[in-house]
Parts: sequence; C-alpha cells; structure tokens
Amino acid sequence: MLSAQLADFIGQCCFDNFPETTVHMAKLAFLDWLGSAAAGGGQPPACMALAVVRGQGGSSQASLLACGEKTSCLHAALANGIASHIIELDDVHRASIIHAGAAVMPAALAVAEMTGASGRQLLEAIVAGYEVAIRIGEAVTPSHYYFWHTTGTCGTFGAAAAAGKLLGLDKEQLVWALGNAGTQAAGLWEFIADGAMSKHLHPGKAAQNGVLAALLAKEGFTGATRILEGERGFCRATAPRFDLDKITAGLGKPPFKVEENSFKIHASCRHTHPAVDVTLALAARHKLKPADIAAITVRTYRTALDITANHHPKTVYAAKFSLPFCVALALKAGSCALGDFNPENLGDGEIRELMSRVALVLDDALDALHPARWPAVVEIKTVSGDTCRERTDFPRGDPENPVTVGELVAKFHALAGGPWGEGRARALAEAVLNLERVENVATLF
Repeated sequence: MLSAQLADFIGQCCFDNFPETTVHMAKLAFLDWLGSAAAGGGQPPACMALAVVRGQGGSSQASLLACGEKTSCLHAALANGIASHIIELDDVHRASIIHAGAAVMPAALAVAEMTGASGRQLLEAIVAGYEVAIRIGEAVTPSHYYFWHTTGTCGTFGAAAAAGKLLGLDKEQLVWALGNAGTQAAGLWEFIADGAMSKHLHPGKAAQNGVLAALLAKEGFTGATRILEGERGFCRATAPRFDLDKITAGLGKPPFKVEENSFKIHASCRHTHPAVDVTLALAARHKLKPADIAAITVRTYRTALDITANHHPKTVYAAKFSLPFCVALALKAGSCALGDFNPENLGDGEIRELMSRVALVLDDALDALHPARWPAVVEIKTVSGDTCRERTDFPRGDPENPVTVGELVAKFHALAGGPWGEGRARALAEAVLNLERVENVATLF
C-alpha cells in the first residue's frame, strides 16, 4: 500500500538524518513562506478570512499571523494558509507544479504551536510534508493540473503528513490521516475565469483539512487505506494519466524534495516568470523601451498558455495570471514586483497597447520538456527592424538558476518589515535561520 509506505517514511523522518542542505532549504522555505503570509495578511481576502475565524471563536492554540491573536489550531491553519497565497510570491516546486509551502507550512506551524514542538520537530514536519505533497503531485502532474489546483489537492496530503508527524501518530494512524486527507482534497481552476479569491482558499483548506485528518486519526477515526492507488481513489479520480512509481521511487533517501524548491522573485503566476525573465534581460541588454517595440512573440509550453493566455485582465489579481500583461509590465516598469501590480498599471494605456502586440505561441518542442523544465523563448522585433531573441528553461529562483540567501532574506524584510515592523522582522529572520536551536516554536510568535 502506498499510504503505508508514506507512513513509514513520515514516522522515520528524523532531523538527525537530514543532510545540511535539507535543513538549510527547509529553513529558507519557512522564512519565505512567512514573508508571503506577512504581506498577504493585510489584503482583503485575508481580512475576510480573519473576520470569519474571529467570529467562530476557538481555543488559544496557535497564532493568527495577520494580527498576533491566538485561535484554534484548525482556524489558524485556515487563515494563515489563505494569507500566504495572496500576493503570488510563495514558493513552488516545478515538476509537481505545487506551492507546497502554502499548504504544508500553516498546518505544521499551527500544530507545532499547539503541541509546544521544537524547531527541530517543526523542520521534520516540513520535510515530511513537502516530500508527501510533492511526490503525489509528481505522480499526477501534468494531466491532473488542467482541472485541479495541485496546491489544494496534493497539498492536503502534505499538510496531513506534517500534522501527523508533529502529533506523533503511529503508522496505522498516519495511513488513516492520509486516507481522510485524500477524500477532502479539492481545488478547481475555474476561479481563474473570474479572477476570483478561490485560489487563496485552496491552500487554507488544504492546511485545515490536513490538520483535521491528523487530529481525527489520533482519536482513532479511520480512513481509506488505499486512497492513492485504489480503484476509486485519488489518482484514478483526478488524473487521466498518472505514475504511481513516482510516489515511492527513492523515498526516504536524500536529496529530499524540499531541496528542489523554487523561490519567486516576481509577484505573478510562476508560469509567467520564464518569459518575464527573458523580457527583462533583452530590455536591459538592448535598452528597449515600449515605444521601440513593434511585436513580441512568446513561445512556451501548453500549461503556461492554459493558465496565463489572458489578453484582457479586468482586475489586478487577474493581471498576475496574464502573460501579455506581465511581459508588457516588465518592459514598461522594468520589473514585476509586488508594488507594480496596481490599478494604475492595470489601466495604463501604454501597457495595454503593448499587450496587443504580444503573440503567444504553443511550442511543441518546449511543451515536451514540461514540467521538468519551464521553458520560454521571447522574440522582440523593434520598429527599426531589428530582432532580438532569447530563451530560458529555468526561471530565476529555480535550483538551476538560484537566488542567494541574502536575496531571500531581503525579500522577507521587504514583505514582513511593513506589517510586522523592522525589529520584529529582523529577530524572526535570525530565529528562523537558526530554527534547529529553537526549543519551543510558539515562542517565535
């Protein structure tokens, strides 16, 4: 049984057996997630979720990062998960196409606070949660991804794994937790047609449902034992094509999946990043301005076009999922930073006119490389008749094209310094980068 094999791994996941690279990446992933949660916590969707959670009450078990108050473990996982996925700067794993942090971290943090877990125990839960979520995501991607948002679906399994690890579940209980996580796994892409807030709900519910599955299992609440491979299980129900071997191949052996994590530097859908990177490079090298551009052609893989081929975004959030807008914004503003996505740029006539000159082309050769690589080729023709062209297979922040620790720490301060204060942000960054020395995670907040 696949769930039993995953349960064995979760139970045996031990800090003392982690390579230094695993610990390092897990800490960076936690810091990066906290920055996104801090910046997202003041956004309208997060405030709405906070109002609902406050109205429901709950035991003072875990922190609501947006306000510093305490609530129940389940409510904290929900609210913090929603907040962390709003600004589109949270991490992503390429092959599984999953924002593992947005689902795993709020579950792990909430249970760690509730149980008084140490930093080492939190790191064990993070590594276990990422491993489970990503492996299941790899098994069903890319066919699953057309309808299903993997962060919501596969993230639920990862959240249950992280919560179960911190709750000390035995093998049988972990199998039940995974079974009941799988039966709750959800998240549909239809929200993108409206630019709706549902996307933020996906990781919040994944975190909350994963914690719920683990808490129920601890009480003896049984779950399907073959939820992944069963005839009416998760993989057959949600993916026309899947590869179950990807769930267990090399399981328990380093390098762990968290080391394959990618970090975002543009505040938009990750599928826009390859083209944005190339556009920025070409613009800088050739000193291009919007007035210089006659035509832009972006050649890329099918999923990027399925998600981001929107030439007429009507909201700032929808603009983050518009490849033409992001390319035009990069040329006009010289970046696609969080502050660049605003109503003024959304309605900017020069950006809108430039968007009309962006052609999106499905390239079968590039598509064949996805999701192992996320390639894009950008060709820019100028009004003077010149043509420049460049390709990338790995956007900045990928392991093959990494950002530095210093850049990630600076990103955290830029996101968290405002809402949480510079002093608190500095202290928190230092504590997270030394998380293995923290005796009780609850003291961080």
